[in-house]
Amino acid sequence: MDRSAQPSILPAPADKPVYVNRMFARIARTYDLMNRMMTGGQDQRWRRQLLALCDLPPRGRLLDVGTGTGDIAYAARRLSPPASPVGIDFTYEMMAAGQGKDPAGPVPFVQGDTFALPFADDTFDAVVSGFLIRNVVDRVAALAEQARVTKPGGRVLVLETTPPSNTPLGPLFQFYFFRVVPLLGGLVSGDLEAYRYLPQSTVGFPMPKELQRMMELAGLRHVFYRELTFGSVAIHVGTKTRD
Repeated sequence: MDRSAQPSILPAPADKPVYVNRMFARIARTYDLMNRMMTGGQDQRWRRQLLALCDLPPRGRLLDVGTGTGDIAYAARRLSPPASPVGIDFTYEMMAAGQGKDPAGPVPFVQGDTFALPFADDTFDAVVSGFLIRNVVDRVAALAEQARVTKPGGRVLVLETTPPSNTPLGPLFQFYFFRVVPLLGGLVSGDLEAYRYLPQSTVGFPMPKELQRMMELAGLRHVFYRELTFGSVAIHVGTKTRD
């Protein structure tokens, strides 16, 4: 499939923060359901693998940036031993949708800006994000801010989809992302535009090697990545060095 045949609905960089905030506010109620349906439940496995790479100490402090409904933060609390997670997002409606999803009660949620995290330097043992970096304009600045609040020796981790061309099943993934996902999203959420934006946001996203370089430019060291699900998703891991 030629994805260029579809008109782009991606916002201009200056308009992107407002666009993304409003979009996620609209789909917050059905966001978790769509994630499970789009990925066949694989998104939960990806998050568990992300947390396994955090290398947290017992009761380690974890910050989930762009937490949405808190999937990563809640999963961190279910670790053995459990982590001490905090979720932050700039879309209030997403966090509100996640308040009642765990019988053990909500994790702490904070509304805030990815580029100005309201935490002191060297606060968290690990800082993670899931499907956030594609939605920010200045990726290096966002990663540098995550590194700032990470303790020396701690890790910054990024879970993201990769461009469709990264996978050997590229044509199949393109058909699924650009044809099936918008239709499914429109039916489930009633918001066709949101689920046209989400696949299109993967097109210009950096290849894994490029994102690795961005993390290094943000000051992280020993950066590596693991590709999952035929290369359609990657987890990047970088360390904040003690010097």
